[in-house]
Amino acid sequence: MHLQKSHGDKTMPTAFPHTAIRLGLLAAVLANAGSSFAQPSASPITTQQLDQRITRVESKVVAWRRDIHQHPELSGQEVRTSRLVAEHLRRLGMHVTTGVGGHGVVGLLEGGLPGKVVALRADMDALPVQEATGLPFASKVIAKHMGKDSPVMHACGHDAHTAILMGVAEVLAGMKAQIPGSIKFIFQPAEEGFSETPSSADALRGAKAMVTAGVMENPKVDAVFGLHVAPVIPSGVIGWRSGPVLASADTVRITVEGKQTHGAAPWLGVDPIVTSAQIVSALQTVVSRSLDITREPAVFSIGSINGGTRENIVPDSVEMLGTLRTFNEEMRTSAKERITSIAQSTATANGAKADISFGPSSYSVTSNDEVLTEAMLPALKQAANGKLMLVPKAAGAEDFSEYQQVAPGLFFFLGVKPGDKAVGPPHSPTFDLDESTFPLGMRSLAILALAYLEKG
Repeated sequence: MHLQKSHGDKTMPTAFPHTAIRLGLLAAVLANAGSSFAQPSASPITTQQLDQRITRVESKVVAWRRDIHQHPELSGQEVRTSRLVAEHLRRLGMHVTTGVGGHGVVGLLEGGLPGKVVALRADMDALPVQEATGLPFASKVIAKHMGKDSPVMHACGHDAHTAILMGVAEVLAGMKAQIPGSIKFIFQPAEEGFSETPSSADALRGAKAMVTAGVMENPKVDAVFGLHVAPVIPSGVIGWRSGPVLASADTVRITVEGKQTHGAAPWLGVDPIVTSAQIVSALQTVVSRSLDITREPAVFSIGSINGGTRENIVPDSVEMLGTLRTFNEEMRTSAKERITSIAQSTATANGAKADISFGPSSYSVTSNDEVLTEAMLPALKQAANGKLMLVPKAAGAEDFSEYQQVAPGLFFFLGVKPGDKAVGPPHSPTFDLDESTFPLGMRSLAILALAYLEKG
C-alpha cells in the first residue's frame, strides 16, 4: 500500500468550503442551463452542519456497535439486529421495508428536493468464531452453525458497519429538506455466506437475495456506496482503488467416483484416491498455463480432500474442496471451464468419473466503477481531510459486487488500526477496531451520498 499523492492533486481543494458540499458543480450547471432548471429553495448543506450532527450522534454509534457486538448473529439469523435497525429507521420517519432477501432492512429517505437516488449499504452478520479479545462487551453467544453449536463473534467488523450506517441515517434524516433526491439505506444479512446447508446450489443469500428481491428498484438506484473497516490501514485514513479491488470467489467441489475394492487387489476396482491425486496435480496448470496473469492475477487452491475409511480399502469416492479467486469475470469463466475439463478428462482416463460444481458460496469481482470513482474522489478526499491511501488489490471477496452489477458502485476501506495495540486480522478471535474512527466513517458515506446527488 502507498499513499495516493498524484491523482488530481493539482485541482482538488484541501478542504470542503463550509458554505456548501456542492463543490461548486451544481451551481455551475444551473447557471448555464437557462430556464429548464429551477433553483432549489432550500440552502445547501454545509460540512459544518454535517460535522455538528455527526458529533451529536457519535456516542450513540459507539453504543450501537457495542450492543451489536455483544449480541452477534450468524448469517441468515439476524433477527435481533434487523429489528434494532428497523425500529431506528422508523423513528427517523423513513419508509422501512423488512424481510428483504431474508432479514434485510431497507430505509428510504426522500429528500425535500427532486433528484436521483443513491444507496448506502452495510452488512449485519457475524462469524462462527470464539472471541478472545477480552473486551468488556465481548460475545458469549452460542448458535447453530451447519447444525452444530458454535460460538459467534463479530470478527469482521459488520457490527461497526451497521452502527455507522445507522448514524448516517440519523444525521441525514435531520437534514432531509435540504437533500436533492433520495437515499436508500440497505442493511444486508448473510454477507459471510450460509450458516446452514442451502437447499440447492442455486440458493440465494446476502446481496444476491436482496437484489433479486428488488432492493435496487422502486425507486431505481443510480449509484451505490459502501465501506469496510480495515485494521491494516491506520486510523483516520481511507483506502480506495478504481477498477477491480476485491476478487471473485467460487467454492469448487469435485467428487471423484471410483469403484471400491480390497487394497490388496486394486485391479478389481477403480481407485478414486490415485485419480484425485492426478487431478490435483493437473489443476496446478489452470492458473500457471491457462490464464493470462499479466492481465489480472488469479489463485486456485484445493484446501480439503476426504475419502476412505481404512488402510486396506480402496474407497468408492473422494471429495475435494477448493477456492477460485479472480479479478476478471472473463478469466473467472475460463478458469471454471478448465477446472471442469481437466478434472473430468483425468477421471475418464483412469476409468473413474468426476462431478464438478461451483458454489453455493460464490462472489463476483468487486470492481469500482472508474467514472464514478474519478468523480467521487475529490469528495472522498475531503471527507478524509486528504488522508487517502491507494490500496492494492486483495484476494478477499465481498458480495457488495452484486449491487455493482445493477448500478455503478464505489467500495472503500476505513482505516481502524487501533494505534500500537496488537489485534488479529479479520475472521480471527482477536479482531478489534478503533471506535474513534466512526465519525470518519459516517462523514465519508454522508459526503459521498450528498456529493453524488448534488452532481446530479
